[in-house]
Amino acid sequence: MSTLSLSRRNFLMATAFASAVPGLALAATDPYATSPFRRLADGDWKKRLPDAAYEVLRHEDTERPGSSPLLGEHRKGAFACLGCGLALFKSEWKFESGTGWPSFYTAIPGALAKKTDLRIGIPRNEYHCAQCLGHQGHVFDDGPRPTGLRYCNNGVALKFVPA
Repeated sequence: MSTLSLSRRNFLMATAFASAVPGLALAATDPYATSPFRRLADGDWKKRLPDAAYEVLRHEDTERPGSSPLLGEHRKGAFACLGCGLALFKSEWKFESGTGWPSFYTAIPGALAKKTDLRIGIPRNEYHCAQCLGHQGHVFDDGPRPTGLRYCNNGVALKFVPA
């Protein structure tokens, strides 16, 4: 009986502690939960970003296919979020998809968060930067080996960082 009441007591204390500090549970599952980029107001983003990047990163717009200078970027390095600088993809993961957008077959672990996007009436897997929550693109299952995935990214949402 004392074991049961002790377990119950521990459970109640843990629940009380968790409810007193709600952000603690979120921070434990989201390493970027306290990122200063998440506290920027929309107007601050508008001042910080070029117009096209602002529309994509903050309002989930899509750039015109074939318009990104990053399509021709083949140097060794990384592709990072233009909004906050978090590295998202290594250059060796980039491939020519023929879609008109920079494409990658995998991402740096923990750099992206995903959600279901229903904007066009069918479910698509949208992904965004895990640190600033800026929209990057959509992931499809028609990519090359070894993953079979195609991370189709808006070029205006990225910057290239040479190695």
